[in-house]
Amino acid sequence: MKLHASGEDYLETILLLQKEKGMVRSVDVARYMEVSKPSVCHAVSTLKEGGFLTMDVDFFLHLTDVGREVAEQTYEKHCFFTHLLTEAGVDPKTAEQEACRMEHVISESSFRHLKQSMDKKE
Repeated sequence: MKLHASGEDYLETILLLQKEKGMVRSVDVARYMEVSKPSVCHAVSTLKEGGFLTMDVDFFLHLTDVGREVAEQTYEKHCFFTHLLTEAGVDPKTAEQEACRMEHVISESSFRHLKQSMDKKE
């Protein structure tokens, strides 16, 4: 199943909330992302069908191995582009917003090449 940017954002948010809180419910995701509960419900349903997450009997969300991999890759790109933009002088809020868009459009291969190139320079 091909994920859209919004699906990657939901997985990334669940990953971050799990690191922060341990256990995550849909309401936590809605608050963090500032979206409606029905939007989260629809996304969770789609991500469950795609095999990216599960929900237990207490309604806690759990990333599958595939979901965690996508979330971690998305978050890595987000951090990389946020850092790159702020280092270039972009104000942090703008850098954060633009990194969120950039993380979804770059291919994994191009990202690895860019990251490797930047690592060599440092």
